Amino acid sequence: MEETYKDRTSLVKGAKDIAKEVKRQAVKKVNKAVDKAQDGYTQRSYNRFQDEEDDDDYYVQGGNYGVEANDDEGSSEATEGHDEDDEIYEGEYQGIPNMGQSKDGTMALGQPMRDEYKDRHELETERKADEEELAQQYELIIQECGHGRFQWALFFVLGMALMADGVEVFVVGFVLPSAETDMCIPNSGSGWLGDIVYLGMMVGAFFWGGLADKVGRRQSLLICMSVNGFFAFLSSFVQGYGFFLFCRLFSGFGIGGAVPTVFSYFSEVLAREKRGEHLSWLCMFWMIGGIYASAMAWAIIPHYGWSFSMGSAYQFHSWRVFVIVCALPCVSSVVALTFMPESPRFLLEVGKHDEAWMILKQIHDTNMRARGQPEKVFTVNRIKTPKQIDELIEIESDTGTWYRRCFVRIRTELYGIWLTFMRCFNYPVKDNTIKLTAVWFTLSFGYYGLSVWFPDVIKHLQSDEYASRVKHFRNEEVSHFVFNFTLENQIHSNGEYINDRFIMMKFKSVTFEDSLFKNCVFEDITSLNTYFRNCTFVNTTFYNTDLEQYKFVDSELINCTFFHIRTGCQISFDDDYSAYWIYFVNFLGTLAVLPGNIVSALLMDRIGRLTMLGGSMVLSGISCFFLWFGTSESMMIGMLCLYNGLTISAWNSLDVITVELYPTDRRATGFGFLNALCKAAAVLGNLIFGSLVGITKAIPILLASTVLVCGGLVGLRLPDTRTQVLM
Repeated sequence: MEETYKDRTSLVKGAKDIAKEVKRQAVKKVNKAVDKAQDGYTQRSYNRFQDEEDDDDYYVQGGNYGVEANDDEGSSEATEGHDEDDEIYEGEYQGIPNMGQSKDGTMALGQPMRDEYKDRHELETERKADEEELAQQYELIIQECGHGRFQWALFFVLGMALMADGVEVFVVGFVLPSAETDMCIPNSGSGWLGDIVYLGMMVGAFFWGGLADKVGRRQSLLICMSVNGFFAFLSSFVQGYGFFLFCRLFSGFGIGGAVPTVFSYFSEVLAREKRGEHLSWLCMFWMIGGIYASAMAWAIIPHYGWSFSMGSAYQFHSWRVFVIVCALPCVSSVVALTFMPESPRFLLEVGKHDEAWMILKQIHDTNMRARGQPEKVFTVNRIKTPKQIDELIEIESDTGTWYRRCFVRIRTELYGIWLTFMRCFNYPVKDNTIKLTAVWFTLSFGYYGLSVWFPDVIKHLQSDEYASRVKHFRNEEVSHFVFNFTLENQIHSNGEYINDRFIMMKFKSVTFEDSLFKNCVFEDITSLNTYFRNCTFVNTTFYNTDLEQYKFVDSELINCTFFHIRTGCQISFDDDYSAYWIYFVNFLGTLAVLPGNIVSALLMDRIGRLTMLGGSMVLSGISCFFLWFGTSESMMIGMLCLYNGLTISAWNSLDVITVELYPTDRRATGFGFLNALCKAAAVLGNLIFGSLVGITKAIPILLASTVLVCGGLVGLRLPDTRTQVLM
């Protein structure tokens, strides 16, 4: 009986051993089959993109970057008889050392080195090799997914974000005159509004670009657009100039992240042969934003019937309605972004293989259904992910307070962004960063400098023409007369006005010099650029007028009375031709960009990015010399349209080159730094070119031509990215 029981126990144990061995062999066969399929897939990728190079330069057949346990080793007779559910690790159950390490801590012969025993240089070398392999494989995957409904949906969503950036740039110039007058801003503080927005955009471009490489393109874009929309909406209701500046500063800070994040995001879902063309089409939304802002300013700001007030403390004029309307593209993009997935290229870069695979499958299935091929299967099973190099972060979760933990987290993220930025100056992208810096700075300096110079010159020509039509009246003697009409662009000298009544009148650019007003009445008077210089008022009554004390320059008031004087800044666009003219000029200048956008989109992949960039900048520099012949408003507007049409091709090609020259782990950071530099160059150009208005034409023309031509020549030295995969 006992022998029968022993035989039965031996039989059960033998069956368990056989089952274990079968399981091991089955796992081996599956792993070999998967590795063979992966090797074949990668080999096809390299044969396609590296026909003239040896495959062994970047890829080793059968290479494995992970650490896998050896299934043939690690078994011990001491563990026999234990059920599989009770086993923890074979070879460690009886205290046997790990198979990858000997008792003295050294690596066992024939085993791959574990990551903790490698220095950082070795890990970065392995990661670089993984990234090169991923770049080739990802290009094939995107080609398999196709270009269709998903890309077009993302195109319009990101286009709304780019449109919001264009609106933000134009809204400052349109709102500035009305906001300055409405808030009684002195001339000394009038320039702060334009500069503060560019300062916010400069800081925001660098911060949000770096954050996009840390937390993802979609997440960063959602946050920055939400910040922009909130503060833009809030700025339309605030009354104080300081708080208004604060809101526009943070509004600019938010929108600063739109350009670097949008282009990085969209480029990572485009195949190589589609990237240049469709990124150029995306640039059109910036132009659409400018047209939208110009049209809305033209339609809303001059119509003061849209305003209301709550006493003297709260005024809501039409320019505030314009600010709200300009926030709509931003709000639309935030809502639409919530339905878009993260960039799969970014997810693969940070090691999130499963999430990236699901999004790529979604892209494939969406496009195939739109083509009428829903039965087509996504054939990709495994995607190469770069080796992840962990960074240790100490947060003091046990002893630190919540605000200290938040401070440490923020400091760590900012330090990570700074480290990513410094990597933009490491080999092999260091030379490209320096050249791109020169091109971005010269193009921004020339473009924004002349863009602010053109309207100022046009306004200067208008003011000269207006001054040439001024009417002079000398030695007038008027008595017992009722003035009830508008006086405009007149100068009255050495006049005498006795027992006259000025009722329900508008004074526009009227000056009275060395005149006498005796027993006169001023009632319901509205004035603009009107002054009384060295005049004498005797027994004169002022009722419901805006003639404040500063409008009486060196004048003497004898026994005069004032009733219901309207203090503060009064805005009026009634019959104001110049306001409409400013909006119309900006509208034409923005619309002139359309032909350049179309040409650059159609030729970007045909003639190449470098030819487009260098040729456009050189032609723009040459076109500046035509400004010598701009002696009238119409000719200056024509020069403005020509200049904008030529420079837009340079902007489009520069955007495409920038996203293609940086690898994925620092693409948004590099783009954000260059975009921040762009805003700094814009402020510098505004200051320099603005100070030369009405003084000379020679310096602006020579300066703009020189920087544009030099920048174009530097751009020709950049590497051609037309045939490269997205690294």
